[in-house]
Amino acid sequence: MLTVRSINQADESRDMPHGHLDVVSLEGMDFGVARFEPGWRWSQDVGPIAGTASCQFHHNGYVAQGRLHIRMDDGEEKDLSAGDVFVCDPGHDAWVLGDETAVVFDFGGNMHEYAKPT
Repeated sequence: MLTVRSINQADESRDMPHGHLDVVSLEGMDFGVARFEPGWRWSQDVGPIAGTASCQFHHNGYVAQGRLHIRMDDGEEKDLSAGDVFVCDPGHDAWVLGDETAVVFDFGGNMHEYAKPT
């Protein structure tokens, strides 16, 4: 099997405060491109939509532009910059660092549910 899709023809697009997400669903995988503007913070901009205290999604990601900070519920913290590839378990907060929009590619299994009410 070979499947090819364009993110320019996303299955889903949604806005959130300080951000935007486009998602293409393929068999066995969702691919998301998130654009987080300066000032975006998961706990302030997505948490009220999701209805959870921290992000409960697993992320397999790549930071294409900008910088993010991730704080796990257990206190572990990391800064991510353009070029970084990361795996992040459920139970975290994240926010944009600096004045540049962060662009993140996510190869998670369920991005079609991200930033939606639970």
